Amino acid sequence: MGLFWSSVISILKTVTIVDILDIVIVAYLISKAVKLVRETRAEQLVKGIVLLAVSYLLAEQVGLKTVSFVLRYVFEYGMIALLVVFQPELRRALEQMGRTKLSNFNVFGAGNMDEEESVWKWRTAISMICNASASLSRQKIGALMVIERQTKLGEIIKTGTVINSDPSAELIGNIFFPNSPLHDGAMIIRGGKLYAAGCFLPLSTTNEISKQLGTRHRAAIGMSENSDAVVIVVSEETGVISVAMNGNLQRGFDAHTLSQLLEKELLPDQNGANGERKLAFWRVKK
Repeated sequence: MGLFWSSVISILKTVTIVDILDIVIVAYLISKAVKLVRETRAEQLVKGIVLLAVSYLLAEQVGLKTVSFVLRYVFEYGMIALLVVFQPELRRALEQMGRTKLSNFNVFGAGNMDEEESVWKWRTAISMICNASASLSRQKIGALMVIERQTKLGEIIKTGTVINSDPSAELIGNIFFPNSPLHDGAMIIRGGKLYAAGCFLPLSTTNEISKQLGTRHRAAIGMSENSDAVVIVVSEETGVISVAMNGNLQRGFDAHTLSQLLEKELLPDQNGANGERKLAFWRVKK
């Protein structure tokens, strides 16, 4: 036992700051990769790859040359096919990496307004959004609102009509009123202003969305899968208010709980640090 601890101490003495940093970075990358795999359809794929790898090693050991030959080419050329098939997941992972900051996250980029004015502007916008959502919910009028954050939505905005107006519950209600010219598309909220309306959003391709949910909810989830936007949906059938973020959907909001969520996600923390997001979002399954 003494020899064992002597060996451990000897090894620890050779460890440098660079070695510790190396281990921490690798552990971080592995944890991110595992999280990405668990949250996407790639989980089953990884299991299949592991199974093929084990089969290849066994075939090599036993001497099954034909099996080894086939599996070797599957690995060599299959990786190219995987890049194509899993392009949405890879894009999402890279976008998440691009949005990662060492500083605290908030929606206030470099601009001309100071932070106090920005906070006031966003508080006003949040109030108008929540009041409008509650009113639309009572009337069972469908609505889809996308709040832009770090990921710019210029391509989405091009599909609609730019209005660039100060937010008001009345204007939001008029835009989504049935048979109005822009009621079928999504509204984009940028910098605390109603920036565009009648926009088309990408639909989610996941099969885990409940069939009870309609096109608006699928578009909301799809938009949140492809950006860090906060997407608000009001159901035309039930009037239920839902919010999509990071490919996940939560339902059953009212004006108060929606306001709490938006303030938490869009406004800077009062203590100067946003910390970890604690609100649990769940994926809507069949």
